[in-house]
Amino acid sequence: MTTLLRSDWEPLQQAHTLRADALLAGHLARKQRRESHPVEDFLFTYYSARPNQLRLWHPGPSLRLLDAPEYGERRGYVVIDGTAQLDPAGIERRTDSIKWIRALLGATLDRQPQFGCFGLHEWAMVYRTDAVRHEKWPLRLGAEGTDQVVESHKIGCSHFDAFRFFTDEARPLNVLQPTRESQPKLEQGGCLHANMDLYKWATKLAPFTPSALVLDCFELARDIRTLDMRASPYDLAPLGYEPVRIETAAGKAEYAAAQRTFAARARPLRERLVALCDELLD
Repeated sequence: MTTLLRSDWEPLQQAHTLRADALLAGHLARKQRRESHPVEDFLFTYYSARPNQLRLWHPGPSLRLLDAPEYGERRGYVVIDGTAQLDPAGIERRTDSIKWIRALLGATLDRQPQFGCFGLHEWAMVYRTDAVRHEKWPLRLGAEGTDQVVESHKIGCSHFDAFRFFTDEARPLNVLQPTRESQPKLEQGGCLHANMDLYKWATKLAPFTPSALVLDCFELARDIRTLDMRASPYDLAPLGYEPVRIETAAGKAEYAAAQRTFAARARPLRERLVALCDELLD
């Protein structure tokens, strides 16, 4: 445990706020205008963390903060004689959740990444249905062309939270049938959604997660979401997103290469989250 003077920790807090504000600016401006964006707003609509929560700076379990009485009003902290630190009792109350997250992340680290799904989960979500998720944006190949892509490929989605949005007609076409219970047995580090979810686990572990790690995971999830939607069946060219045409050999190669890059970026973040869980459980 390291104890920081206010003159040491306050600049860290201020730097975090500036970084968070830069990442949140576009979303908050659109919200004020009552506009939505199918790519950039996803992290704020799909995941539960709110912008004001991301702006709060959390030092993590290894730091005590001198002269920090304001932390007495924050969930998960204790302040004694003006010195703030995470509340050990708060960690103990969440032991089961921390163990589950640690087991999932550890199993994913140990499993061989797979790079052959080509983002077909988004296509399976609109297979043989008129109830598309982004109704403002047309399907690039039309409904019939989209269905043909699904039917002409082997779908191998391993991620439950993507699979659960498949249409009823698409679910039997998946070579796997993921469930919440089987998630630790199926999650693998090549999956875009498993890597995007590192942001979810970082926020689920809050306030124990150091805020720098939360924003690192946020930035990875934001970049992955861009690829996810570029490779989707939607035509987002008017928003400046060049499609990754996964129905072609060139598009498949482009997608798999990007997938490998994201897997490499995700691995050290997953390792840091595992180390955090181990520290909390120690």
